[in-house]
Amino acid sequence: MTNLDEARALLREFPVVDGHNDLPWALREKAGYDLDRLDIAGHQHGHLHTDIPRLRAGGVGAQYWSVYVPAEQPDPVAATLEQIDCVRQLLDRYQADLAPALTAADMEAARGEGRIASLMGAEGGHSIANSLGTLRGLYALGVRYMTLTHNSNVDWADSATDTPRANGLTAFGREVVREMNRLGMLVDLSHVAPSTMRDALDASTAPVVFSHSSARAVCDHPRNIPDDVLERLPANGGVAMVTFVPKFVLQAAVDWTAAADENMRAHGLHHLDTTAEAMKVHRAFEERTPRPIATVPVIADHLDHMREVAGIDHLGIGGDYDGTAFTPDGLNDVSGYPNLLAELLDRGWSKADLAKLTWQNSVRVLGAAEDVARDLQSKQAPSNATIGSLDG
Repeated sequence: MTNLDEARALLREFPVVDGHNDLPWALREKAGYDLDRLDIAGHQHGHLHTDIPRLRAGGVGAQYWSVYVPAEQPDPVAATLEQIDCVRQLLDRYQADLAPALTAADMEAARGEGRIASLMGAEGGHSIANSLGTLRGLYALGVRYMTLTHNSNVDWADSATDTPRANGLTAFGREVVREMNRLGMLVDLSHVAPSTMRDALDASTAPVVFSHSSARAVCDHPRNIPDDVLERLPANGGVAMVTFVPKFVLQAAVDWTAAADENMRAHGLHHLDTTAEAMKVHRAFEERTPRPIATVPVIADHLDHMREVAGIDHLGIGGDYDGTAFTPDGLNDVSGYPNLLAELLDRGWSKADLAKLTWQNSVRVLGAAEDVARDLQSKQAPSNATIGSLDG
């Protein structure tokens, strides 16, 4: 039996819990939520990274669907509700394959049924508009983690990719973390500044997650996790879910992206500009300087390092499919997970190690958050704090 055969056999017993997939936003952008136009019951090669045949081929047993909206969205709460509605439409339409899941027990039940447990995670604290009542509303609708920031700061927390303003969490930010603990909503520290990571670990009484982040010691990008934070996961009980985005995991891709952005600025263009003129400038740069390609071993390097620092009980996977334009060779879409497991088997990872990476750690962390919530709810009423009362 080859390593790839062993990987597929293991995934039949302990499938992947993937921490982050942006399919709902891709469906909005590409099809206006028209599920007839992009029917994921069939292969959507060239349109999406994700569809049911490839989820099955990849051994995915649980998926956190990101209900992401951009921070600059005029009404982020309403747009987040639309994203939640999209996930609910997917669950209604594909009941034979996708099982709604709110708890760790639901995840295990779905695995027993051979369906893909479907959970939701909100990406960015802007989705609650500084309101703990809105946070509770999202939880009631099924959201089971919230990333405290996206690419920009919120009023109460600093992002990894913005100019520091709060130097971590404000008093209201700490209250958000405490209320998430009381609800049983996982505190997601992907996208946040290291200062925010440390403050959240100080404030949280429940395990945290990084739904899609890799190791900063392996690739020096601000979206990644510093070693001193990884070292704190065993005491916290949390899980860091490695991501596959090339510009976060491959140093050559980080450097290439910086040079490409500088080239755009040199032509008087914003680095995120997608107009025809901007794309012409970008294509010319890429022809002169080919884009570096990440590979499966690059992702395995991150996992090797993260295991060394945090331990095998604190690792997971969060591919960020349909949220990135480029993917690693061998991890081109959601069907690629067996390739990663085969590489790890080749490096000496045991089947018990891989079972923790793919399934057990991520199910455990949600169950632990539920346990903390039951205890807190017996002692604490919902918080009615406002940002004005705490940070004003």
